[in-house]
Amino acid sequence: MTGEAMAERSLFSLSGKVVLVTGSSRGIGRAVAEACAEAGARVVISSRNQLACDEVAKAINARHGEARALPVAASISDRKALENLVELVQQQWGMIDILVCNAATNPYSGPLLDIPDEAFLKILRNNVLSNQWLMGLVVPAMRRQRAGAIIVMSSIGGLFGSDTIGAYNISKAADFQLVRNLAVELGRDGITVNAIAPGVIRTEFAKPLYEGGEEERLNGIVPLRRIGEPEDIGGAVVFLASRAGAYVTGHTLVIDGGAMTRGII
Repeated sequence: MTGEAMAERSLFSLSGKVVLVTGSSRGIGRAVAEACAEAGARVVISSRNQLACDEVAKAINARHGEARALPVAASISDRKALENLVELVQQQWGMIDILVCNAATNPYSGPLLDIPDEAFLKILRNNVLSNQWLMGLVVPAMRRQRAGAIIVMSSIGGLFGSDTIGAYNISKAADFQLVRNLAVELGRDGITVNAIAPGVIRTEFAKPLYEGGEEERLNGIVPLRRIGEPEDIGGAVVFLASRAGAYVTGHTLVIDGGAMTRGII
């Protein structure tokens, strides 16, 4: 048996699969797309900025020597843009086998009761409703082939309260329930739906949580004695999207270096 054939039989192989990752021009999303490409998948790179998407896709294609990445800009706040995104991918590659809802936003920091309605609605629209929109767009084709995997990037913030990012945490807690509910509804169609809850990961998005001396404090609390790196999340997505995770659904996988075992970050 050739090495290529052995790789395709691997429990963790994504060979022949198409993976759509939102918010994948940087940070966790980029690391997830790169991990899926390493596992053999074709990946769709999507964020609001087309040039940033082009750059990431070019790097992935150069590494693998073939057209393994397709860059398509789309804003998760715009349902029509997401419809166009899914339609274009289906036209180009025929099928979206795996959806990773990674993009999110947090335009407000401060007491929950002081948040402007516009900011709260934006958080809920981008972090929860857009995920449901995307699921609704990809599920019909998944149902027809009776297979598919959906992964929502949530956060350990959805497991505790906060006096600064309460609205964001509420949206991430809502994602846990979105996943549980859709797992019940879609299980009969052979579709798995799971969430990942990262702890503090070294990204621009999370920078306020670890800059200014906070990283040293966190390193003293987290059992693994370090904050996470984007690459720490990629392998978990490959697991949930591959045959290795085929009997896992409705679950939230916490990846936080053990922080929640201490009950504090």
